[in-house]
Parts: sequence; structure tokens; C-alpha cells
Amino acid sequence: MTASARLGQVKVGDGFPVRIMAAINASPESFYKGSVADTAKEVETRVRTAVEDGAELIDIGGASTAPYLKGGVSEEVEKSRVLAGLRSAVEAVGGRKTAISVDTVRASVADAALRGGASVVNDVSGLKGDPAMSKVLRERGASLLAMAHSAGASRARPIPLVSRALRQTLRIAERAGIDERLIVLDPGIGFFRNDAGTATSSQQTLMPWYEWDCEVIANLRKLMPLGRPIGVGLSRKSFLGKILGLESPEERLAGSLAVTAIAVSNGVQLVRTHDVRETLQAVRAAEAVKARSPRAGRAS
Repeated sequence: MTASARLGQVKVGDGFPVRIMAAINASPESFYKGSVADTAKEVETRVRTAVEDGAELIDIGGASTAPYLKGGVSEEVEKSRVLAGLRSAVEAVGGRKTAISVDTVRASVADAALRGGASVVNDVSGLKGDPAMSKVLRERGASLLAMAHSAGASRARPIPLVSRALRQTLRIAERAGIDERLIVLDPGIGFFRNDAGTATSSQQTLMPWYEWDCEVIANLRKLMPLGRPIGVGLSRKSFLGKILGLESPEERLAGSLAVTAIAVSNGVQLVRTHDVRETLQAVRAAEAVKARSPRAGRAS
């Protein structure tokens, strides 16, 4: 099954090249310090660079959603960071056809961002965190990047559990009156952990979490029956640190590019990254090779 969607003014899916979403973090606690923009000027500079390097979507975060980081920030602090970053991002984007997303699980933060110039919400809870999120999306006519989230511990296999979680999200969206053509799905690489689930993570007890992530990436095509474009965030994540023996996210760029190319070969249509220029090169190279494969309708 094939599909396309619209994230803001950016079309994602069938008939379009893989889109690049740049992660811009206005949250000092984020796991990759190289992605953190501490000032409005730095946010503006990073956004301009990301757009020049090929990003078509900008994702602004005011609170880290990494599932293994302890603590959090208040709603007021997150909202203040997001709105300050958003003002800089809007200024940097100017008149370009670049969509701005807000990375949050809080409906009030999403609402403020959507009123301030964002057009997409990146919700790692898949509409299951804040009951008011669906209403905000519908009333604002916003697009949604929804991550798989599963409550309670599970021993289900990766793809069946991820598929079930994402189908639940699609049902929530349908009941809320959200147009499915505004939805892209994310399988939640890095968010299915072995410890107790949190507001942003899901608990699975079947296999080591880093093996889980590898199995999902290897089988991304099995998510296509969901009927929505699939996006992934792989950039510098902890599963790469585990399999490569690299504790620091600063050392994980090469691994990120390798799994990104595999994900593109396996059908993803959106990639969220901290490293736009390098990721775009890996994506376009993978697309060129993929276009010559039997799956693309060519003889082997």
C-alpha cells in the first residue's frame, strides 16, 4: 500500500524525494549537545544553515524527549524556549517553502507554537500523552508526525507491536477528526526500551533495546500497510553507540549515515537529523541505488 501526506506545505511520500527534517534543540538537556542552540541568534543561524544544506522541515524542541534522560522541564519553561526558538526560525526561513514543526507532547505548547508560525507537531507519544493534543491539531488544521508509543510491558515482536501502536494513533486521530492526509508515522527508534516505560518511552522485554531498533530498521517495509508515509529519527542515537561501542553522540555520525541509507532503501520517506548536509548526501545516494533495484520495477 502506498500513500502521501502533507506536513505543513511539504508533501511527503509517493512521487516525492525523501524529505529531510532538521532537529534544532532549544533544550540544553538534549542528549546531543552539538544540536543545542542556546540563544535566539544561534537558533536563527542553525536554521539558515539547515535550510541552505537542504532541509525542508525544521523541528524546534524546547524539552528533551530522549527516553533515558532523567528529569524534565516545566510547561512554562518549555513553552518559553519553543516560542523564542520559533520566532528565530520563522525569521530565518523567511519566504521559503520550509515547514516548521514543534517537538512536544504538551498540547498547550503545541497550540502556542501553531499560533506562532509552526504548522506541524512532532508528538513522540503518538497522541497518547496529552488528551488535548488531538483537539489542538484539529482546530489548528495542523499536520502531525506521530511516533509509536505503547503502554505497559510487552513481549510482542517489534513490527507487530509498532504496527499496533501506530494503528491506535490513527484511530485516535480519526475519532478527533484529523485528516489522515496530514499524518506521517514514526516507528520510534530508540524509544522501545527494556526498563519501565515513561511519558516518552515504551517498555518491551523481548530483546535488548538496541537489537529491537535494528530489527525495526531492517523491516520498515512491513509498516507500509498502515497506509501512511513513514519517517524515522536515527541521528546519533544510543543504539548506534551500543552496537559501535561509541559512548559519545559526537562520534556517531558515520553510523547514523549508514543506517539512514538502509532505512531509505527499506522505504522511509522522511528522515529527521542533526546533520543535514551529510544526511542529504547519504539519502540521495541511497535513492539513486534504490531506483535501480527490482523493487523499483526494474529487471535485476
